[in-house]
Amino acid sequence: MIKSFLVLFFKKELAFFLLVLPGLAWPAAAQHRGGTLRLSAFQAAGSIDPMINYEEQFWQIFFFTQDQLVTYRKVAGKAGNELVPDLAQTLPDVQDHGRTYVFKLRPGLRFSTGAVVGVADVIASFQRIFKVLGPNSGSWYSAIVGAAACLKNPPACTLQGGIEGDPATGVVKIHLTHPDPEFLQQIALPFASILPAGTSPHDLGTVPPAATGPYMIAHYNPTRGMDIERNPYFHEWSAEAQPDGFVDRMDYRFGLQDESELTEVETGALDWMYDNKPLDRLDEIGRRFTAQAHINPLAAYYYLFMSTNLAPFNNLAARQAVEFALNRRTLANLYGGPALGTPLCQFIPRGLPGYAPYCPYTKNPGPVWTAPDLDRARALLRASGMEDAKSRKVTLVTSDTEVERSMGVYLQSVLNDIGFDTSLHTVSFQIRDTYMQNSSNHVQIGLTDWYQDYPAASDFLQVLFSCSSIHLGSDASINFSEFCDHGIDAEMDRALSLEGIDDAAAAALWADVDRQITDRAPVATLFQINFLDFVSARYGNFQFHPLFHAMFSRAWVQ
Repeated sequence: MIKSFLVLFFKKELAFFLLVLPGLAWPAAAQHRGGTLRLSAFQAAGSIDPMINYEEQFWQIFFFTQDQLVTYRKVAGKAGNELVPDLAQTLPDVQDHGRTYVFKLRPGLRFSTGAVVGVADVIASFQRIFKVLGPNSGSWYSAIVGAAACLKNPPACTLQGGIEGDPATGVVKIHLTHPDPEFLQQIALPFASILPAGTSPHDLGTVPPAATGPYMIAHYNPTRGMDIERNPYFHEWSAEAQPDGFVDRMDYRFGLQDESELTEVETGALDWMYDNKPLDRLDEIGRRFTAQAHINPLAAYYYLFMSTNLAPFNNLAARQAVEFALNRRTLANLYGGPALGTPLCQFIPRGLPGYAPYCPYTKNPGPVWTAPDLDRARALLRASGMEDAKSRKVTLVTSDTEVERSMGVYLQSVLNDIGFDTSLHTVSFQIRDTYMQNSSNHVQIGLTDWYQDYPAASDFLQVLFSCSSIHLGSDASINFSEFCDHGIDAEMDRALSLEGIDDAAAAALWADVDRQITDRAPVATLFQINFLDFVSARYGNFQFHPLFHAMFSRAWVQ
C-alpha cells in the first residue's frame, strides 16, 4: 500500500504533524518497467565491498545487488523483519542442538559475471569475512568453528571444521562452537554476501563486487557517482527474497549540496536524496510537496562517543558531566525537530526487546529525559580532579555535513560552558566512521549515528560495547569508545543464550545490561531518529523496509 503524508511544519518549534491520506492506487506494476531512477547524496559512503562497508547509505544498494543464504523478506513494514530463504532453497535444518546449520543451494543461480553460484563460493565467502577482517567478524561470526584461529591470522583463514560443502548435492553445513540464536539474522546481512570464490581477499574499494540480485554496480567513482544496471544473469527465484526490479538503471550522483539536491528533487531533475533535508526548507516541503514526503520511525539514534582510554574521558566523572550538560531536545531540533528526533538516554532504542525507559542524566532523573542539568555537570567536572587547563583540552570530531557540523558547533559550546577547552575538527562524511574508529587517530570524542542491523538488543549493546568489537589500529573497530568490561560481556552472552528459550528473562537481562552501560557513560545517546524521505513527483511505489529503508528495486518512475 502506498501512503501519502500531509506534513504541517512549524518553523518556530521545528515540528510537524502527519496526517495519513487515503492510499493511492497505482496502475499495474507491469506498466512501469523501464526508465532510470536518479539518486543523489552529498558524499559517497566509502568502499563498495559488502563485507567491509557498514554504512546504511550503501546497504540500501547491497539490498538489491547482493544475496546471502537467507535474507530478510523484501517487503515494507514489520513483515520485512522476517527471515526467508535466499540463495538456499529453504531455511536451514538446524541440528546438534543448535550447533549445526544445513543449507541446500538453489540450482542454476549465476553471478553477474555469468559464473554459476556453487558450494565453493559459499565456503570462500565465509572465509573471506575473516580474511578482510570485517567489522563484526570478531563478534557476530566468532561462534563458527575455526573462527578463533581466523581472527588470530586472518590471511590464512580456512574455518577448518566450521564449514563444509558437497558440490554434487549443493549442501553446505556450518558448525558453531555453541548455539547462537541470532546467527541466522547475522548471516542475512551484507557482511555474509556470497561472492565468487576468486574474489580478492582484500577490501575491494571501488571495484564493483559480483552481484546475484536484479541489479549490479557497473561503475563506482566515490567523488562523482555510481552507475547501477540490470544484472543480465538474474532471474527471479523468490519474490520474497529478491524480487525483480522495475527501473532499468539507477544513476547515483555525489557532490551536490543538500539545498541543491532538494531543489532538484522538487523540480524532478532528481528522484531521491540521501542527505538530511535543510531545516529552512521543511516548511516548504510540508506546504507544497506533501504527497512526496514519507516519514518512518527507525531503531536508530545519534550518539556522542567518548574514548574511555584517552584523557580526559578515561575519567567517569568527566563523561557523566557531558551527559548532564547536553540539551538533547536542542540537538533533535538541529536534526529537524521533534517529529524527526526524540531525546534518548540509553542504548536500546524504543521498540526493541529489552527496552525499559531509563534516563539518569536529566534535571530530574527518571524514565525519560526532560532537561539538562548544567550545575550538576560543572560539579562533576570539578570532582573529576582535572584542575589544570591542559587536562581539559578536547578535540571534538564530526563530519562535514551541514546538520552534523551544526550539532558539532552546539556541542563545542556546551563542552566549553561546563569547563572544557574544546576545538572542533570536521572530517569528510565519507571517512567519518573509519577515521573515528581507528585508535591510531586518537579521537577523544566524536559524533556519529547507529542504525539497527537487525531487530535485537544485542545489535546495539554487543556490537557497540563488547570487548570483541575492539580492533586497535583498525578502521573496522566498531566499539568507538573502546569500552570493555568482561563481566558485562558475560552477562550479554547469558542474555543471548536465553533468547528463544525464555524471551522475557532475556529481555530483562538486556535491560539490566543497558542500565549498567548507561551508568558507565562511554557514549551519550542523544535522540532516536525518524527518517524523512523526500522523492520526486515521478517516483512511484515508494516502499520503506525496516532494515534497509527506501526500497529502490521496488520503485518505478512515471
